[in-house]
Amino acid sequence: MPTDHPPSPWKRRPPQASAEDAAPPRRQRDEELRLYGLNAVQAVFARRPSAIRKLYLSEVRIGQLQPLLKWCVANRVGYRVVDEADLHKLAASKHHEGVVAEVLREPPQSLTAWLEALPAGPRCALWLDGVGNPHNLGAILRSAAHFGVSALLLPKHSPLALSGAAARVAEGGAEAVPFVRLGREDNAIAQLHGAGFALAATVVRGGQDLFSARLPERLVYVLGAEGEGMDTALAAACDLRLSIPGSGAVESLNVAAATAVLLAQWMRAR
Repeated sequence: MPTDHPPSPWKRRPPQASAEDAAPPRRQRDEELRLYGLNAVQAVFARRPSAIRKLYLSEVRIGQLQPLLKWCVANRVGYRVVDEADLHKLAASKHHEGVVAEVLREPPQSLTAWLEALPAGPRCALWLDGVGNPHNLGAILRSAAHFGVSALLLPKHSPLALSGAAARVAEGGAEAVPFVRLGREDNAIAQLHGAGFALAATVVRGGQDLFSARLPERLVYVLGAEGEGMDTALAAACDLRLSIPGSGAVESLNVAAATAVLLAQWMRAR
């Protein structure tokens, strides 16, 4: 172990992850999120270091995570160096990349607060109507961060929330794109219209060709659930219906791949 490894506040505790570590209490699970993956953890450290509550890492990551470890010592945040088997257990995944962190969840903003703080000019947001697969959510967040999306809009009763798996797939993108919780659907649409946004329903067929459509400068793409598609009433309330043309060899792109295409086209138009 390197000699410049800072002393751990947990140095007198055994290095193995305990049963309590592997299964935090229900209330703690609601308030905290277990992140894993190097980019996901480093993104939280860069933007919200005070949200970090515990850290677990493999010995091979000590040198790479020195700034984070020193911050943990200075702020009395416990960390442990553990073996690969413990990290697998803590993350419930083999894709932890040698680091797992317990962090406080960032609560979603209200639509009103988000719109009040939103700068003028071209903006794009994503309304997720039923999207639930964590890997798709993570891929959407990664594309959203890459293309500068202003927010992910969540319906009032949507159970969708960031998970460790989604954050890892997002590769740091989860910290770059805020979640916004909508109120009543008709009120949300009225508020978005009032802020100059047009809503575009993304449909498999029957919509205007994305590549020939004139996209508004302030646009909300409405994305439907994997398989079922979006709610028909919501689709009818949108200002545009857009489809991504293809060869027909497959029925459509999945929601994450479609999102990347939609966002690239919106950026190209700017």
